[in-house]
Amino acid sequence: MNKSASIWVFGYGSLVWNPGFAYQGAHVARLEGFRRSFCMRSIHHRGTVAAPGLVLALDADAGACQGLAFEIPARIGAETLEYLRARELISAAYLETLQPLVLADGRRVEAVTYVIDRDHDQYCGGLPMEEQARIIARAHGGRGPNAEYLFNTAAHLAELGLRDPELDWLVARVRALLDAPAD
Repeated sequence: MNKSASIWVFGYGSLVWNPGFAYQGAHVARLEGFRRSFCMRSIHHRGTVAAPGLVLALDADAGACQGLAFEIPARIGAETLEYLRARELISAAYLETLQPLVLADGRRVEAVTYVIDRDHDQYCGGLPMEEQARIIARAHGGRGPNAEYLFNTAAHLAELGLRDPELDWLVARVRALLDAPAD
C-alpha cells in the first residue's frame, strides 16, 4: 500500500452514523455484488448469546449497496484500521476485504469493506422480514437496543437520500411492535 495515499473505508450500517474515526471526506458510494441485509446475529453489541439481536452485513448478491466511502488520511490509516478491526472483527463473523466502489462523482476507489462470512455461526441470511422485526424489537446488547441501531441507520441513510425499502418496512414494523400493548 502506498504510504502517502489515503485509505478508503465503506460504511453501509452503523459506520454511516457512528464511524468512530477521523476522516477527511465522506462520499456517497455504490458497491456492486453485495446487498445490505440483517443477516448477522449480534451477540455483543445489539444482543447477547442468550438472546441475539440482528445487525446489518453485506451479503454477496447480484444487486448493489449504496453507502458512504470514508477517505482517511494515510498518516492515521494504521490506527484507523486497528480501531475498525477491534470494532468489526469482534467475533470474526465479518471478513475484512478490499472492494471496488464507484463514488457519486464517478471516481473509482478501493475500500476496506466488511462483509459477512456465510460459513460463520452468526450468519442468518434469508430470515423472513417479520422474524427480523420481532428479533430487532426485543433484542438489547452492550451498545443498547437493537431497534435503536435500525432507527439510526435508516434515518441517516434517508438523510443522505439513500432509501432502502427493506429498512423502511422494518422501521415501520418494529415501531408498531414496540407500540403494541404488552400481552
